[in-house]
This record gives sequence, structure tokens and C-alpha cells, in this order.
Amino acid sequence: MACFERASPALKEILLRLYRDERAIDADHHLHEFGSVEYYIQSLVSDPDHTYLSISTPILSQAFLVSTRPSRYTIQKVKAISAEVVEIIEPPKEGYQLTIRLNFARMPHGKESIKIITDIAAVQGVILSSQLEEMLMNVNSQDVAQGMYKPIKLVYHPREPFYVIKQPQKITAVFPMRFKEKTDVIIATAFFQELMDVANTKACAKAPHCIWSPIPPPELRGEAIEDLSTNGGFVSFDITSRHIEGKRLDKTVWNLLNFYAFVKNHVKSTRGFIQRRMRTCLKSLVEVLQKTGPQDEQQIQEVKGYKRMKKLVKFTKFKIIRYRSDFTSKLKRIRSRLKIHGFNRFRRKWLTFPIFSSKTKYRKLEKDISLQHN
Repeated sequence: MACFERASPALKEILLRLYRDERAIDADHHLHEFGSVEYYIQSLVSDPDHTYLSISTPILSQAFLVSTRPSRYTIQKVKAISAEVVEIIEPPKEGYQLTIRLNFARMPHGKESIKIITDIAAVQGVILSSQLEEMLMNVNSQDVAQGMYKPIKLVYHPREPFYVIKQPQKITAVFPMRFKEKTDVIIATAFFQELMDVANTKACAKAPHCIWSPIPPPELRGEAIEDLSTNGGFVSFDITSRHIEGKRLDKTVWNLLNFYAFVKNHVKSTRGFIQRRMRTCLKSLVEVLQKTGPQDEQQIQEVKGYKRMKKLVKFTKFKIIRYRSDFTSKLKRIRSRLKIHGFNRFRRKWLTFPIFSSKTKYRKLEKDISLQHN
């Protein structure tokens, strides 16, 4: 399941459980999260003071892959969590990008321990953000100067790629949107149109310029057809230098990586809200129908009498059933065919086809006579 916070909820829960457990236990956990992120947590009874955490994140783009090892920015962020608790192991475990050793014996008590474990659970977000930042910084500046804006295809989730195009004055991020259900397409399309209208108002002048289009933008010409075949259109964000200055760069990159998750969460919440409203309306309608239904025990009929006097005549259940049966029989008699006395004799005499007899008579020849003639 996608989460918008950097810290992984599942990883945080496991680390807190290992930290709070007073006795040493053997732990071997494999976790897989949204975006092909994988964790491996190992704790041994023979080494009760240490817990090993290995992290593997997806390679966002093979074309602009500089190194599979964590960047200097990532290493600095990991070391800044706590020098006494966190230690980077070189080389990392096979199949993982980063392996760190946690010393829970030196972990401070109170709220500080929860903060450190939360920062450890957010290391995967730092690795992913640093990948995108490094790719944007290593785009060939000569191609940009010549006007050759080559899209960078990024794959955070295997079925949800998006593109980043670096231009001289801005960076454009394009998201092809795909949905399985037709109702999701309708909800998402309405959301994109509203998002585009709100983002382009004066109140959101500092926000990235948002554009939604049912057809691919011109920047994606030449890309594979299967990547551009969508049913939800294309959402584009224009990111300027204002959005990537200082600490804003890290936040902007993380928002781009989780835009698909945000849209899916909005569609799911909207669909659930609509279903709850429909169930509430249906329930209220059923209650109204039940209140206005016939009463089985007695019915009160208002009758106008002499001198405009009104009487209330009460019918028991037996009388109601008898009245209904009489009324039904009357309807059957009305719908049945009218009977006229003597009409059957008239119909037999005048409304029947006459029987005609031919004057020419034929005689059937016997078999032996026909043979004699031959």
C-alpha cells in the first residue's frame, strides 16, 4: 500500500518491537512495499545488541544510472540520524543498496528513540529522492542548450512510469494516467480538471503550473506507443527554480514520486464517499416507504355522511382480506368476455364457412385397371 510519509509504517513497527523487547530473539523479516521497495531485517540471539537493516529501492532510470551505490547526500543523511546508533556496513548485503547496523543498546530513551527509529524508517525516501536529484543534475547541458529536450523515463512503480523533461527555464513532469474501472476514469478526470482550474488561480500563483490533456503533450513525441496509451489523459507540472531551491527540492521530488499514490487515494476515497451517500439515501427511502405502507391490524376509512358528518369506520384484518378478494373477483369479471344470450346459435348459423361441393365427380382407378390400360 502506498504511504505519503517518508517513514515506512511496517518497518517502523518492526524496529520499535525489536527495540522494546527486553529479551534477545532471532528475527528474519522481508518486507515489500509500494514502488518495489524491499527491506531485510535481521536480529540474532548471538549478537543481542545489534540489528541489521538492508534496503533496496528501484532504479528510477537505467539510461541515466550513474551508480547503484548510495550518493554522498544519502550517506550524510544516514550518518546524521545518530552516530552512536547507526553505522553503515561496507560492502552492503548482496542484492541491496544499503546495509546499516543498529545498536539499540546506545539508543536514548523517551521520545528521542521514537524519532531516531522514524528517521531510520525514512531512509528509503532519501535514497529515491537523491536518485532523481542526481539525474536532473547530470542531464547533458549541451542537449538542453540546443533545444533537444529528451524526456527521462522514470519507473517508481513497474506499471506507472512518468517522464521528466529538463528545459532551460523549467522542469516539466508528465504523468500518463491509467485506470482499470470506468468509474475511476470519470472521478479522476473531474479531479484533474478541478486541479487545473485551482492551480491556475491567483491564490495558487506560487504552486507549479498544472495542465491536464487527454492527448500526449508535444514533449513526449517519439516515445513508445504502449507508454502513451492511456484512458485518463496526461497531467503535467511545470517546476521552476522557485520549487527546487534549498529544502524545497527534497519535498518537490518526493511529491513527484508519490503523485500516482495521491491520485489513487483520492479516487478510492471519493468512490467510497459516493457509495456511503447512496446507501444512506436508500436507507432513508426504505424507511419512508415502510411508514407509508398499509396497516395489517386495522385501517381507518373516512366516510362523508349526512349533514357533512364524518365517521371513522374500522375494519378488522378478516374484513380487509374479504374485501380484497371481492374486489379481485370484480376485476376478473370486468376483464372477462361479455356473454350474450343466443349469440352462440347465431354464430353457428351465420358466422361459419359454407361447405362447397363440386358437380364434377371423379372415380379412383384401381391398380389392376391401370395396369390393363398400359
